[in-house]
Amino acid sequence: MSEQKAFTLELRDDKVAVIHIDVPGESMNTLKASFAEEVAQVMNKIEQHNDLKGVVVISDKPGSFVAGADISMIDACETAADTESLARQGQAMFDRIEQLNVPVVAAIDGACLGGGLELALACHYRVATDSGKTVIGLPEVQLGLLPGSGGTQRLPRLIGVQKALPLILTGKQLRAKQAKKLGIVDDVVPASILLDAAIELALKSKAKVRKVQHSTLNKMLEGTGVGRGIIFSKAREQAQAKAKGNYPALDKIIDTIAYGADKGFKAGLEFEARSFGELAMTPESKQLRNIFFATTAMKKETGAGDTKPRDIQRVGVLGGGLMGGGIAYVTAAKAGLPARIKDINENGIVHALKYSYDLLNKKVKRKHMARAELEATMLRLSGSLDYTGFDQADVVIEAVFEDLNLKQQMVADVEAAGHENTIFATNTSSLPITKIAANAKRPENVIGLHYFSPVDKMPLAEIITHEGTSDETIATTVALAKKQGKTPIVVKDGAGFYVNRILAPYMNEAARLVLEGEPIEVVDQALVKFGFPVGPMKLMDEVGIDVAAKVAPIMADELGERFRAPDAFGKLLDDERKGKKNQKGFYAYSGKKPGKSVDESVYSLLGISPSSKLSGEEIAQRTALLMLNEAAYCLAEGIIRSPRDGDIGAIFGIGFPPFRGGPFRYMDAVGVTEIVKRLQGYQQQHGERYTPAPLLLKMAENNESFY
Repeated sequence: MSEQKAFTLELRDDKVAVIHIDVPGESMNTLKASFAEEVAQVMNKIEQHNDLKGVVVISDKPGSFVAGADISMIDACETAADTESLARQGQAMFDRIEQLNVPVVAAIDGACLGGGLELALACHYRVATDSGKTVIGLPEVQLGLLPGSGGTQRLPRLIGVQKALPLILTGKQLRAKQAKKLGIVDDVVPASILLDAAIELALKSKAKVRKVQHSTLNKMLEGTGVGRGIIFSKAREQAQAKAKGNYPALDKIIDTIAYGADKGFKAGLEFEARSFGELAMTPESKQLRNIFFATTAMKKETGAGDTKPRDIQRVGVLGGGLMGGGIAYVTAAKAGLPARIKDINENGIVHALKYSYDLLNKKVKRKHMARAELEATMLRLSGSLDYTGFDQADVVIEAVFEDLNLKQQMVADVEAAGHENTIFATNTSSLPITKIAANAKRPENVIGLHYFSPVDKMPLAEIITHEGTSDETIATTVALAKKQGKTPIVVKDGAGFYVNRILAPYMNEAARLVLEGEPIEVVDQALVKFGFPVGPMKLMDEVGIDVAAKVAPIMADELGERFRAPDAFGKLLDDERKGKKNQKGFYAYSGKKPGKSVDESVYSLLGISPSSKLSGEEIAQRTALLMLNEAAYCLAEGIIRSPRDGDIGAIFGIGFPPFRGGPFRYMDAVGVTEIVKRLQGYQQQHGERYTPAPLLLKMAENNESFY
């Protein structure tokens, strides 16, 4: 029996050759270096047939064209030269497809990403299906890389530099209709006729010679060196406004596209392969690839060993506030499950339903979604003032006020209204799950499911177990969170769980720096430069100063003195400063750019005269070190199960700089001994809160690392 091949050739009676892609034993097609030989054999056969009228490239896996290149083969390269030769191999393979003198059509259904899109761009035409699974893009930048098999050269030639740049710089994924509008695909058809449509296009078309496409408007700018110079410098400025120089791939992408635009296609490919090799060796790309491997591994785990999740048919949501509305939305829209919202008044239900409607309607307006899909999703949502219908709920997610008695009452209500296996998942951010489950008749069904706000955008979910939670409950809750589009980490019960616990000392220290006279925007800018998406003071405005003030004493009572918050909260709350929610916080929310500039009156309220004394680096170290130290405490106490979970939790939950790999990868990169030395230095200067965690001391002594 011959071994299965990933690339096979079918020669049809109508003189069209069909290249079938089907990687054996994988759910998605990814390109591996070992396929080069198979593709060469297929191309040899095609080139031998002089009477062919066209070629179609199609995947035999429904819903997956080619999801990209196999990232582990990049990881296996030891030098930039190794990686560069991988890129050259890909380029040569696709170049050979493009050089065929009969029309070549890519028939795309499902993910067409990275190397998959580069393959499609090397074809002369592209037809895509209108399926929701069809996405088209070049996401290499998210791994700290650039497209290395011709993508930086072919996409700008196809749709022009101005349209191609933002796609390659952000890694944005397009639906088929958007790709057609931009000129990336030639036609969009139903999946049932994809092959027929591709064959028809091949038979009636001519092979395309590569040429640069320009619209009249773009011609003026892109057609001259000066015009292109303007486009590229503007792109650099915009890219670095957010990235703060932390992501080397951005400048490399712009350099590579610019080089090809000036020096021509062949020189552009040379430059692309070289840049690809250099980027693969940067520490930033290595850390971003680590995150990719970690999340990929997590997708296969149930969170409870070999225990299989129970089937989930229906979900109940208690509370129609902002969190409840968001939870109902991801349940209906992403997980595709019916969600019933219970609230004590009709307004709550109306608001929650409107929340979903508005999000879906925005997608319809942007052509991301058909109106029929909006209507089908809305039909999965219902509301009730009592527990009618909750006898059918497999999971009930509670999102009511942070009040222990109220939550315990909810447990009792759901146990009475639900069936014996109904899981009660509480979305608490500060109350211990053990206390919420204290009076439960079926404590094995009680678990924490902590989402981050806004629920439709934030990727993390913390699954919090107490001593009595059953493995089946854990596995089922993890499965639900994944269906809702979340990356779940399983954590043990304890004040602040994991994410808020490592966040608290960091925020407290930022507040102390402000009270010492460091200007608010200086503190925030230092941490944005370090790589956080927003600074800590801005984050406090976003989360709510009142929320931070409420959680602080709970943390300090349970975890001790290092969590004691500075005393400024009282003054802020007396002045009705809750942050963004009531347009009054550390930042000013009136005027032309709300939330962009500091509300200077906060300084006189706190009795501070601000003046900048410390360097940005010093500010970043003083705050971030406390977060790292707390992450080590969490690992030692078993709050998180592994450094990997701790890294993913920090990156997806609070935006810890991805290019630094998460708290544990970062400590490994700096060296645990060095981290301990820095902490001890601050301990002498600023007090006991900087005392290194016992785990770090032990690791430094034995010269150990987390990974």
